[in-house]
Amino acid sequence: MEQKHFAQVLIDGKIYTVGAEEEGYYLQKVAGYINEKTAALRRQKGFNKQNQDYQSMMIQLNIADDYFKALDEIEALRKKCDEMETEMYSLKHELISLQMKDDGAQGKVGRA
Repeated sequence: MEQKHFAQVLIDGKIYTVGAEEEGYYLQKVAGYINEKTAALRRQKGFNKQNQDYQSMMIQLNIADDYFKALDEIEALRKKCDEMETEMYSLKHELISLQMKDDGAQGKVGRA
């Protein structure tokens, strides 16, 4: 079991003490991200007029949206990586075949 780290973070103007396996700087980074999302939503017209539950739900939805978009991007990059690895394997195979043909042709020329 990893050691639990504690850090005080400022989220939406309130200080929280949180504990996690991650280091304090990471917890600060996560809190900063939440604050950025919150601030961006608060800048939208009418957001601050909504009740606290609605505001919290919208912040959560926006963070979840970022998460799922990141997952989609990761999947697309993995697929592209797999395609590139397949193409690289095919090109290596073709190169080896051409080198073998070239070596065979040079051997015939050398014997003539």
